[in-house]
Amino acid sequence: MDMPKIRTTDLSAIERAPTSPAALSQGVWEVLSHSVAVKAKVDSYNYETGEYRVVLQGTLDQLDTKFEKS
Repeated sequence: MDMPKIRTTDLSAIERAPTSPAALSQGVWEVLSHSVAVKAKVDSYNYETGEYRVVLQGTLDQLDTKFEKS
């Protein structure tokens, strides 16, 4: 089985990212850009506080292209 282009440690790093949107967006972008299928669901939204919860689900691309080496 080929190894995915992104490591599982990269996935867990998203949870440890600083709380700034800019810092988190880089990690999320890495995961999304190395995925072959993704979907997002707004799980909850609080109209009073503006707090929200978004769930991302996807499948990582595990195939190398002819231009990439593992």
